[in-house]
Formats: sequence, structure tokens, C-alpha cells
Amino acid sequence: MLVENNKVGLIKRFRNGSIYYVFPGGGIEEGENPETGAKREAFEELGVKVNVNECFAKVEFNGTQYFFLAEIIEGTFGTGQGEEYTYENRDI
Repeated sequence: MLVENNKVGLIKRFRNGSIYYVFPGGGIEEGENPETGAKREAFEELGVKVNVNECFAKVEFNGTQYFFLAEIIEGTFGTGQGEEYTYENRDI
């Protein structure tokens, strides 16, 4: 979770005609630990490099989900180039 100036960073999504917001994140790839995956996802989805701080929640739902507090150390928020931004016919 990225918090800056009392605001939380979320990603806007569209699915089945609905708009909703989610925390940045995704799956852990082979060879990654949760912290490394969080850093990669922040760069892909948000365009920023982050320091991953404490894990404030670990939730068992459709697998294990980790929630970290993180701080931006480089990049511009909102410039992510992950698949969800480059796929023209997205409905995610």
C-alpha cells in the first residue's frame, strides 16, 4: 500500500461494465519472495520503484495475499507499463 500526503494509491479497473479500484499487486513469480514481487508489481503497474517496509497483513483468500506498506523512491506514479495498460481490449 502506497500512502503519500494522506492519500492511498489505487488502480482503476473496468470489468463487465463496472468500474472499481484495487490495491496494486499481483502474483509472485518463480524465484521471487513476496517483497520482491511487490517491488516488481509496483514498477509494472505504477511506474515507480519502492522500498517495501512492513507486512501489515497476510490474508488467506485464493492463496496467500501479502499487504505491505511501501514508499516511492524513484519514478512517476501512474506511468506503469504492465500488461493491464498495454493490452488494448482489456476488461480487467
